[in-house]
Amino acid sequence: LFPAGFYYKTFMAPARAWPAYERIIRRAAGIGTHVPHPDPDRYDRRFAHCDVLVVGGGAAGIMAASVAARAGADVMLVDERDALGGHLRGERGGCEILRPYLRALEDQTNVRLLPRTTAVGVYDHGTVALVERVADHLGTASPALPRQRLCMVRAREIVVAAGAIERPLVFAGNDRPGVMLAAAARSYINRFAVKPGRRAVVFTNNSDAWRTAFDAAAAGIEVAAIVDARPVPEAALVAAARARGIAVHAGHAVVATKGGRVLRAVAVAPIDDQAQARTTGPVTWIDCDLLAVSGGLTPSVHLHSHTGGKLAWDETIAAFVPGAGAANIRVCGAARGAFPLAHCLADGALAGAAAAQALGLAARALDLPSCPPEEPWSIRPLWEVKPTRNLRGKRFVDLQDDVTADDLDLAVRENYRSVEHVKRYTTLGMGTDQGKTANLNGLAIVAARRAEAIAAVGTTTFRPPYTPVALGTLAGPETGKHFEPIRRTPLHDWHAAHGARFVEAGQWLRPRAYLRPGETFDAAWRREVRAVRGAAGICDVSTLGKIDVQGPDATAFLERAYCNGFATLAVGRCRYGLMLREDGIVLDDGTVTRLGERHYVLTTTTANAGRVLAHLEYSLQTAWPDLKVRVASVTDQYGQIALAGPRSREVLRKVADIDVDDAAVPFLASAATTIAGARVRLF
Repeated sequence: LFPAGFYYKTFMAPARAWPAYERIIRRAAGIGTHVPHPDPDRYDRRFAHCDVLVVGGGAAGIMAASVAARAGADVMLVDERDALGGHLRGERGGCEILRPYLRALEDQTNVRLLPRTTAVGVYDHGTVALVERVADHLGTASPALPRQRLCMVRAREIVVAAGAIERPLVFAGNDRPGVMLAAAARSYINRFAVKPGRRAVVFTNNSDAWRTAFDAAAAGIEVAAIVDARPVPEAALVAAARARGIAVHAGHAVVATKGGRVLRAVAVAPIDDQAQARTTGPVTWIDCDLLAVSGGLTPSVHLHSHTGGKLAWDETIAAFVPGAGAANIRVCGAARGAFPLAHCLADGALAGAAAAQALGLAARALDLPSCPPEEPWSIRPLWEVKPTRNLRGKRFVDLQDDVTADDLDLAVRENYRSVEHVKRYTTLGMGTDQGKTANLNGLAIVAARRAEAIAAVGTTTFRPPYTPVALGTLAGPETGKHFEPIRRTPLHDWHAAHGARFVEAGQWLRPRAYLRPGETFDAAWRREVRAVRGAAGICDVSTLGKIDVQGPDATAFLERAYCNGFATLAVGRCRYGLMLREDGIVLDDGTVTRLGERHYVLTTTTANAGRVLAHLEYSLQTAWPDLKVRVASVTDQYGQIALAGPRSREVLRKVADIDVDDAAVPFLASAATTIAGARVRLF
């Protein structure tokens, strides 16, 4: 009903109906409503430094941290999971081979271990943003703790051991409940002791997923078949499968699935040797309630790419791997395409040694843990399985945004050549996972439609954050009054003692009216207005910005900052000034008073006090650094009272110790006086 890009072609007219169209589209897209109440959680922020930051607590990351720490470097090891160990926590035997190294790291004073912490962005000069989930797993049990903490780390050397992400396979009905990634099924079995199904089929194009079949069989799950797109899988794997009573369908693919709320059966057929496979023989149905799929492993190159690192296509693993990048960032292990465990361990140790040596430290050799022998890792690229004539269904590429292979066909037919345009036209990879599982399959399908190599088509841009980050985490503790603290004028206590009712004016508390006993607010402000208009009244205007300007070039500076001149302004006189931005638009207005030959005091509006000061400082430091002028905010140093009304000069005459008649203190004049024992500047 709604193919890719329908919103670009539909609902264009009549324009007056667009508000109704928008409501329909937003509901269809699942866009929710805003939360009506404030975020009840608390967030924190921290800054840290280290010599070596290791991202990823798997086999490669633990080896890298161990070597760097033994060399004497200050090491931080972070991992987004609740404990260190990486993918080995989901394997049979767990991460036992890593435990001695983990205990050694825990005992070293120059090592900080941060589980439940995700490196979400890498920036210039070794700056890495970490999001630590401090209390997400505790619920409301620890209200004293922040929910999450944003930690900005400056690291001299960065080792990225972020592992790899398993890809799904694209075939008809691949989104049915009961279809899951092979590594996920293996993790359910080995880590959580949960059977994800009773009768399973494993569909893969690589050697890694065979372990899922073997682990499932060991856990008591009936494994009906292993469907491997490779024409000739490793002989040792085939023998091991048949010894367990598992049927092996080499050179085959799953072409369709059957079921409703649960998976009932899968259709298997032989395929040709193309990456976009077509069936070449009869279809066989196999009953099952679990289909574990694996389309290969995609190295996590995101952090490498955040600072402009390049990517290179590796045919041996059918994925992009890190190419040239920043000098202080080293990628190792599965994130670099080294998938066998022994290779990950050795690669991590080499990366840790290289980081230590870059710091001028001597790296000592590390005895690597022994691991069981593995078959060489191999893969046959399989980007999609073409539907058969009688078995059709949606072949989802992006399971989160419901982007199908047909959607990508449509985008290419409509001449969307750039992968960035295809992404936006189809919403491929625009979900919260940002295409981590979907994009490579999608890019390969687009490349096939364009008859180009995948490397020539390229990738979309990897940008921070690596995973979604709560807005509260970015804001940290700087919310509410922590972000805009309450500011009180020097006369605040006097106002409170005289019954003032306050109002917030920006960050300031200012009195609105002074209520007498039994008086309503409405009656109070009416009484005060009549008093000012009939006689006199005072108002606390201490919130107005006050800036002191001094220096031999003060006059020239103000004539550049304002659009009017001040060379003719006499000492002891004031002048209204209009301050402009660089583009000639009004920035602020206020008064300029000359207290001496090279001494001025400016007033600004309350809201623009900080902005005007910053503008003046910026101008002095960048536009006119040759001027000998200094500016300083004195807003908080002086209280300020406005006296108004037809009898205001009579009031001033009774309290001031100088002559304040119009002849002595005329319009736009300034004078010094004493009132109630306090030195006062009269304007």
